[in-house]
Formats: sequence, C-alpha cells, structure tokens
Amino acid sequence: MDKKLSITICASFLFISSFITGQAKDFNIASYGGKPNGDITNALTKAWTDACAATDASKILVGAGSFFMNAVNLKGPCKAPSLELQVDGIIQAPANPAQLKGADQWVKIGYVNGFTLSGKGTFDGKGPSAWKANDCAHNSKCNWPTMNFGFNFLNNSYIRGVTSKDSKNFHVNVLSCNNINFDGFNIIAPEDSPNTDGIHIGRSTGVTVANTNIATGDDCVSLGDGNKNITVVNVHCGPGHGISVGSLGRYDNEQPVTGVSVRNCTLSNTMNGVRIKTWPGTSGTITVTDMHFEDLVMDNVQNPVIIDQEYCPSNQCDKSSPSKIKISNVSFRNIRGTSQTQQGVSLICSKGVPCENVQLDNINLKFNGALISAQFSNVNPRITGVELASTST
Repeated sequence: MDKKLSITICASFLFISSFITGQAKDFNIASYGGKPNGDITNALTKAWTDACAATDASKILVGAGSFFMNAVNLKGPCKAPSLELQVDGIIQAPANPAQLKGADQWVKIGYVNGFTLSGKGTFDGKGPSAWKANDCAHNSKCNWPTMNFGFNFLNNSYIRGVTSKDSKNFHVNVLSCNNINFDGFNIIAPEDSPNTDGIHIGRSTGVTVANTNIATGDDCVSLGDGNKNITVVNVHCGPGHGISVGSLGRYDNEQPVTGVSVRNCTLSNTMNGVRIKTWPGTSGTITVTDMHFEDLVMDNVQNPVIIDQEYCPSNQCDKSSPSKIKISNVSFRNIRGTSQTQQGVSLICSKGVPCENVQLDNINLKFNGALISAQFSNVNPRITGVELASTST
C-alpha cells in the first residue's frame, strides 16, 4: 500500500474512532468564571464561542450546582464536527420577564450540525410571574413571554436527559430543523400555566420525540405547518391539552403537513387526547395528510379523539366560512381507556373540503363504564372493531 494512503487511512480511522467513542475536547464553564450561585451568561457564551471554533469534537460542561442565566443566543455554523452542551446543574432564568428584554427564547441554539444537549440538569424558566400577566388567550396584540428553548436550523441533533421547568411561554420551539431527536427529555409545569406548550414543531423534517414525560398547561406536543415525517413515540402526556396537529390555516403562506406518527403514548387527565385542528373563516389552503395515531392509552381524558375544523378559540374568527384545509389519510387505531365525556370521538370536518380516507379501528373507550358515543360531520369514516353507544352527524 502507498505510504501516503496508509497514513491518510490511519488518520481518518483515528478521527472516526474518536467521534464514535465520544472523546471530545472539554470546555468547562468554570474555566470561564462560571461558578455556582453566580450568573453564567457570559461564561456560557464564551465557552460556546471557543467550542464552536474548535476543529475537534467539543463538549461544554455545566456541572452540578445552581446557576443564574439571562437570555443567550448560541449560534453556528461551527467548525467542530460535533458540539455537546452537557448540563448537570440547575440553571435559573430571571423571574422578572422584563429582564429578558423581549427575547423570544431564553436559550436559543441555532445553525449547528451535530449538536447535542445532554445531562441530568434542569432549566428553570421561573414562569409564575409571567403567567399572572399573560392575557394572550384573549388579546391578539399581547406581548408574548419568553420561551425556555428555541432550536432553530439544527441538523442531526439530540436533546436528551435534561428537564425544562416552568417556562414563561412554550417550553420548546423547533423551527426548520432536520433529523432532531428528543429522547428522555422532561417537561414540568402546572396544569394552570397558560400557553406552556411542551414541544412545538414547525417547518421541520425528521423530528422524533421519544421516551419523554410532559406535564404542562397546554399541548404536550403541537405541530405547526410545514412539517414532514414527525414521530411521537412512548410519550407520557398529562396534565395538558394533549397531542395536536395544528392549529392550521389561520395565516397566509402556510405549508403542508405530511407524515405524522403518534404511537405507544399515554395521556392522563388531559383536556384532549389526539387532535387535528384547523381554523375556519381564514385564507389558509394547505393539505394535511398521512396522520396515524395508534396504540394509545387514554386515562380520564376529556376529549380523546378529535378532528376539529371549526377551531376558533375566544371567537377570533368567522365560522360562517368553512376551513380550506384538506385533511386525508388519517387513522386512529388501537386506542383504549377512559373518557371524561360521553362523546369520546368527535370528527368535525370542513363542509368546504370534507375529510377523506379516515379510519377508526379498534377503539375501546369507556365513559363511566359505558360505551362512548361519536359525532361525525363532513366525513364518512371507515369503522372496524369499534363499539359505540351512538353516533350523530
């Protein structure tokens, strides 16, 4: 073998071995002045700058202890082939929303390929003071509070182990990401915390939420427009508003949603179970297709199975004009448990563009020990292995 070629192969093998075995150059925030019970905003930002500029795989370390931090914007692109932020302590946001100076997200991470957020730490958003002043459910011109996390334009990335606690707004916003995985992630907020969606995903491809516990005051997982190939598996949701596709159709220039799989999940004491929701009386005209919800347990869920194309919270729309969103190829399979209401299945589709190819298969839900009823509008579902007390249209 040519000597030069041999050296090149050897060097490549060593690089790949180092990457696979997780050997990385460490950047400990303690080396940048980040100390327990202190403010680590500057320390983390400086550590990120150096780790991002490194030519080797890099790891930023936030050790045990309690820390304070203002809003940070950690951006790439990075020279490092992979970059990990390992947090084992408790990082606290300012309790006063004004101190975040209007930041959309408290921890914003973007434009990185091969990013990992890991550890056993907690990001405490200190939300209660913001919740008290939040009137966004009734005021379309409200000032939205800061979210805990913004993951933007990330590729081939992992979020695992850490906990998001008491965000002032959404816990996580995922925007324009490809192949990002949440595994063993935890979200904690009380049932009455407003707009604290667990993980909201928009305009992303190949997102997986797995082995995750979400207790919050709004949707546990919500999907906006432009999503493709989204998987939600082995998630426990509750309290909260369930797992939702939408709402969709409220704005111009929205993009289609296709390829959603929600399976092996448990929803406990939630307002809704699994839901597709679109706005009537608006100009949005996209398609929603290939939505599959299967092997789900509903434990005392108020509305277990829903398609709602008349979604109009606080009467912010004109219901006289039907939704223009076309929903097709949807299945609800192997769903069992208990409903808080007699009407455990509600499929209300648009009279302008009725739903097509909707299947209900092996739905076994009970209300006070009795069979549930179902309501269908502008849809003719294919029903197999389902017992219902009654149906209405």
